[in-house]
Parts: sequence; structure tokens; C-alpha cells
Amino acid sequence: MKKETFKGLEAIILENEYLKAVVLPDFGGKVASFYDKKAEYEWFYQSKVEELPMPHYGSKFGEYTPSGYDDLFPGVDEGPHPFNNRKVPDHGEVWSMVWEIEEELDNGITLEVKSPVFPYILKKTITLLDDGLEVRYRATNTAEAPFAYIWAPNILLNMNEHTQIEVPEECDEIISIEPDNEHLGAWGSRHPFPITQSKDTKEEIDLSKMAPKEAQNVEKFYFATRLNNGWCRAVQKDISKALYYSFDPDKIPFLSVFKNHGGWLGDYNFSLQPSTGMYDDVYVANKIDRVSKIEPEGEDLWIFKVTLEEVE
Repeated sequence: MKKETFKGLEAIILENEYLKAVVLPDFGGKVASFYDKKAEYEWFYQSKVEELPMPHYGSKFGEYTPSGYDDLFPGVDEGPHPFNNRKVPDHGEVWSMVWEIEEELDNGITLEVKSPVFPYILKKTITLLDDGLEVRYRATNTAEAPFAYIWAPNILLNMNEHTQIEVPEECDEIISIEPDNEHLGAWGSRHPFPITQSKDTKEEIDLSKMAPKEAQNVEKFYFATRLNNGWCRAVQKDISKALYYSFDPDKIPFLSVFKNHGGWLGDYNFSLQPSTGMYDDVYVANKIDRVSKIEPEGEDLWIFKVTLEEVE
């Protein structure tokens, strides 16, 4: 572990023979870069700016050059929280807050953040492995009542015509949660996965693949059922590599996909988002029992890993 500067911000560099990861404690504890030395490939989408502007609490996510790996917590969409009806900011609180460095390790770092509005402390230990990253989370509820939350890793990945999404076999139906999409239709529309028919053009489309940037649209959908198997992966056949996500489906039972075909900020990227809740809005998720809850003065622990695999 060493300290450098990355796009104008103080950075923690985790590096070994195979990989290099850049962590920005002051910018939401973001993992800004994940570089595969062997393939000479940057997995995480990078903003075009030379210096990253620092967000402040409650910032709009899209105004701060979305890139890299941010944590969505305690919700995703802006809206009230069931605990105290106070507003959860856009993409949650923690992505725009300064995380304190609690412990520096040879191959990792422990960071912590405390909400100014809600009764929780979120801690994570990021460890660089020979083949990937392991992140251990601990969320502590400081209140004498249950605390509902949605957590998901918002990892924006580079994509091209070779990119493909792979998911467990039980993921055979999706629910669109975009307000309207030319192919998937209105919020709540259901489609088989991966092959479906466009609502607009009636053509066959493969949801496991990417549209060109010229499509100028955005897709976000959840798989309709809880996961029995805790994995998904992003395959890059052009470099014969895949980024494999692994997690405990008992703790992280939902999975969503975000695909940005130039329709948001003009960017071209995507995200696989294993999640502890469903439909992004923590207030709604709590109402329909699609949310995680920390017991009064208790804590939740979970582990999320991203590892590299060879593919044919």
C-alpha cells in the first residue's frame, strides 16, 4: 500500500504483480481504478476529466463524473427513509462523503463513514488479492429500532461490442425499472431473459449484450426472483477475460443490471449490481419486504468479491 495522487485527489494505491487498484477515501471511499496488468486493461469506467470535482453531502450523482466503484447505501433513489422520513440523497449518502482511514494494511485498507442523518456506521475493508478485490462490509445500527437499507456496489464498467453479461440459470425473467424505454417499455414491464422482443420495433433483442452508443438509451432492470446462486460476471471476449462477482445470496438476494448506451451523460458503460433490496427506493422496498434490516443496536456483515477469470 502506498499513497499517491489520482486526478487531483489523495489516493491509496493497492498494487501487486498482477493488479493495481486506486482508492479515494475523500471521494466516498471510491475504488476509482482497477487495472489488469497482464491484459493491460482498465476494467472500471474512467471519466474524461483530468481532475475529479469533489462532491458534497447530498450531491446529485450524475453531476460528479460517474466512474469506478461507489457504494450505494442506505438507498439508491432519492426519497424518504422509513426510519425517520428524512431524505435519502440521490444514490444514497456514502458515495459523496469523506471516509475516515481506520487501518492501513500491507495489501488493503479499512475505511469508515458515519451518517449525519441516519443511525448507522458503515465500515469496509478493501483487500487486493492476486486475482481480484475482496471487500468486507460491516453496517452498525446505533438506534433502538430496526434500520432498513439497500446496499449495492455501483461499479461502472467499460464495455464494447464484445461485452456480455452472464448470470445464474434462475435469472430468466427481468422487470424494467426505467420510466420508459423503447425496447423494454414502461416501469414494471416484464421480459424473458436473455432473449426478448422489443416493445417498439418488435425485433428480437439479446439483453445479455450491449447496444451501440448510437442507440442513445438507458436500460435498468432487476431479475424478478431472489437469487439462489450468488454470482454474476462481465465477459470481455476480446481480451479472453471475465470479471466474476461472488457474494452470499442469503445476504445479497437481488441482482440488477444498468446499461448506458450513450443515453445518460453521453457515456457508454454498464453495471452489474448485486443488491440487498429491490427497486432502488428504500421506502418502497421496505413496504414490500424487499429490503434488508439491521436489528436494534445490531450489525450486518457481508462480503463482496470481484475476481478475474480466463475465458475462451
